[in-house]
Amino acid sequence: MPELPEVEVVRAGLERWVVGRALGPVEVLHPRSVRRHAAGAADFADRLAGRTAVSADRRGKYMWLTLDSGEALLAHLGMSGQLLVQPEGGPAERHLRIRLGLPSDGRELRFVDQRTFGHLMVAPLVPAAGGGALPDVIAHIAADPMDPLFDDEAFTAALRRRRTEIKRALLDQSLISGVGNIYADEALWRTRLHWARPTSGLRPAQVAELLGHVRAVLTEALAEGGTSFDSLYVNVNGESGYFERGLKAYGREDEPCERCGTPIRREAFMNRSSYSCPRCQPRPRGAAAGARAAARR
Repeated sequence: MPELPEVEVVRAGLERWVVGRALGPVEVLHPRSVRRHAAGAADFADRLAGRTAVSADRRGKYMWLTLDSGEALLAHLGMSGQLLVQPEGGPAERHLRIRLGLPSDGRELRFVDQRTFGHLMVAPLVPAAGGGALPDVIAHIAADPMDPLFDDEAFTAALRRRRTEIKRALLDQSLISGVGNIYADEALWRTRLHWARPTSGLRPAQVAELLGHVRAVLTEALAEGGTSFDSLYVNVNGESGYFERGLKAYGREDEPCERCGTPIRREAFMNRSSYSCPRCQPRPRGAAAGARAAARR
């Protein structure tokens, strides 16, 4: 699933190509892509046609166009969603789900989604803590670590109160948004923390170091256009990112750790995979005992 850097790359493309333009005819080609818009496809199209996008914004893995109506066109890309700016009347993509005209430029914004896990919806805006506004349906999501409003001290305190594992906490959107499986593994490798390390035992200095590495990984990935393991993760012009080449842990099973040479290990984690170095990121003792007991059962 696209994480903060991939979504930010798309948001920046919307800011360049869509903000300031009026939306023309809107065509919904697959109802599942507007399933979160409770009033249905016709209402979705009516609320957008003729409206002008005044800004392109993001929180975590969600992005939205703020409209001159005071509402927002909210997008979540899901597993395979793409927002592409294409010439008007050009050949349709195989999995094209929604068209939004940009008649002043002779272009259109297209939502393409092979697996149909993503969605678009029109939502009202509500005031956000610290200023600005958010679509009401994502008002509960925490700020991401790149947001100037992100409070490091509050995050540290909340993290240390939790009785959970550090990677689960990094994926908890009520604590911190925008960090997914890939960048959590990369930041934990840099911090030399195993994903199962209990949050309650972390020192404030360790949390500060981890946040620094989270921000560094996200910044580097953003500079490379994000991480593209296949053709589904692209910007609005259909171009892939290149941060995959810089990954140190994620997807590197059995390859030597760049620090110590130990083969990177892949472990099952929340119906997905987690990658770490057994030497640089030793598993906590209690977690190791629990894993051995589970294996014996």
